[in-house]
Amino acid sequence: MGRFFGTDGIRGRAGEPPLDPATVQKIGRAIVRALRVSGPRVLVGRDTRESGPAIEQHLAAGLAAEGAQVESAGVIPTPAIAHLARQRSGMRRRGYDLGVVISASHNPYQDNGIKVFGGAGRKFSGELEAKTEMEIDRLDGPLLNAPSVHQRDFSAAYLRHLARSYEGPGLSGLHLAVDCANGATSFFARRLFEGLGARVTASNDQPDGRNINRGCGATSPECVAGLTRRVGADAGLAFDGDGDRCILADGAGRVIDGDHVLFLAARHLQATGRLQGGAVVATVMSNVGLEIALGKLGIPLLRAAVGDRNVLEEMERRGANLGGEQSGHVIFLDHEPTGDGLLTALKVLEVVRHAGRPLAELAAELPVYPQVLRNVRVRAKQDIETIPEVRRALDRARTALDGRGRLVVRYSGTEPLLRVMAEGPDEAEVKALTEEIANCVAQSLGD
Repeated sequence: MGRFFGTDGIRGRAGEPPLDPATVQKIGRAIVRALRVSGPRVLVGRDTRESGPAIEQHLAAGLAAEGAQVESAGVIPTPAIAHLARQRSGMRRRGYDLGVVISASHNPYQDNGIKVFGGAGRKFSGELEAKTEMEIDRLDGPLLNAPSVHQRDFSAAYLRHLARSYEGPGLSGLHLAVDCANGATSFFARRLFEGLGARVTASNDQPDGRNINRGCGATSPECVAGLTRRVGADAGLAFDGDGDRCILADGAGRVIDGDHVLFLAARHLQATGRLQGGAVVATVMSNVGLEIALGKLGIPLLRAAVGDRNVLEEMERRGANLGGEQSGHVIFLDHEPTGDGLLTALKVLEVVRHAGRPLAELAAELPVYPQVLRNVRVRAKQDIETIPEVRRALDRARTALDGRGRLVVRYSGTEPLLRVMAEGPDEAEVKALTEEIANCVAQSLGD
């Protein structure tokens, strides 16, 4: 990670560095300079945060100052920008050279961020991020006047793309509970699923600029689980603020996470002869139960570092077409090189309709080991192995879980958090081990 870019673009508190007006303008200028394309066409989108329009204006000012032609898609899911950035129009000699999204994904409304996608729909490489940071440091000068940015409505094109990606029987007769996290999918989810024949009960689809991710969506899956039970829906679908993740619930209100999605999709793709690369890519956070279940099908599970870019790179190395994260960020490479929550939901529903069995019954075939995750807010991201008390707690946990489970301790790439995850056959044991490590970290580095 660099000084500005984390694991998922640039992120911070809106209005404060690096998301103050002057720095945002420099980021816009630096992106164009790093790309080294004359007069690039740039498509900008954003989620529903109240800070989005102002950041968009300052970003556009920086982009335009370096000769970019900027258009805005307004409020739209992140994966829509990634998809549109890689399209070519018959009316033009070329499509977009860049897609830029203003979003902090699953973070609270006070935060925001900037994600950059190249013309191939892939996130900026580490090399381009490094070049952008170098250019930011070189730039200075007064604030620029914001240009007039042409607004375009891409909602119909994006929904057509999603509908074409669905390869199962129609959704007629299916009742879906949908939680849009008051985010970017609020204006798309109902239209998509009703267009395919489903009956939809939607919630958290009235964004006001400040309620994005507030106790709802993919990071609070108990909300859609409860809604699914209350309305008697066949399945629940929860998206995060910018729409690149999906967590589901079955008809009984049990949460179906990204590991379940990978299992169900891998088995379906294998059965239809479409699983490529002979493997599935997940991350170090995926449950060991997924590894066991796929192993019984003869499908190796490859683990990458956390972050969708790491997953994609490992998929491409292996030639795999399926990979993702437990958090619900899943990549179906036959369709897109980035995660798309709406697409993920469609692919799970595709499996359900082809199988002719309820989601609850299908998901229950994945054995899940008890897993406990604690997030500890820290004042500094110090090497925890150098803190004696924490090191002793880590050693005790590793000894206890050796051969029986896993321990993963890592810093968040987007927030000042240390994530402590343990899994094993005994839930009480893994909870106690996780709590001990988290408490030691809180005492030593707690914010």
